[in-house]
Amino acid sequence: MDSLGLNKACAAVLVAGIAFMGATLLGDGLVSPTKLAKTAYQPALPESDKAAVPVAITPDPPVELLLASADPARGEAGVKSQGCVACHSFNQGGKAGVGPNLYGIVGAPHGHMEGYSYSAAIKAKAGPWTFDELSEWLKKPSTYAPGTKMSYAGLSDPKKRADIIDYLRTLAANPEPLPTPPAPGAAPAAPAAPAVKAL
Repeated sequence: MDSLGLNKACAAVLVAGIAFMGATLLGDGLVSPTKLAKTAYQPALPESDKAAVPVAITPDPPVELLLASADPARGEAGVKSQGCVACHSFNQGGKAGVGPNLYGIVGAPHGHMEGYSYSAAIKAKAGPWTFDELSEWLKKPSTYAPGTKMSYAGLSDPKKRADIIDYLRTLAANPEPLPTPPAPGAAPAAPAAPAVKAL
């Protein structure tokens, strides 16, 4: 392309830009929108939608009660369906993966596996993994131990959590005894912490 053709192309681009800007300014000058004092169309809402209805949050049943009807076989299937096997090993002496080996976890200290690099959130937890604490952990790890490395979102169904906890309980040379469920109508007793195992 010679210099005359290049000049013509540049002039065409400039003229088009000036024409567009001029049309915009002219349009803004000719049309002056007026804001409405109130919305022109207001859909009629049913009375139930106008006020927020509070949702009753029912607490989970006591884990002792759930463990009385838990099934370790369902728990083992739950461990597989929840994807736990992708990060953890479950056999005695098993190696750590992304997460620690879980053999003997019930009643063991929070940072039970030697050589595994636990997050500060787990290291800060004192005492053993009780049935209640395992239930809270499985419910939502990030709430139980904010800052945990575990990316698992959690399991909301308390019965499925009890099945998994019962399965984890069986993974020990001497499994922790199941807690006694509260009597019907009685206030649940404070859970007894399992004895801390020396690993």
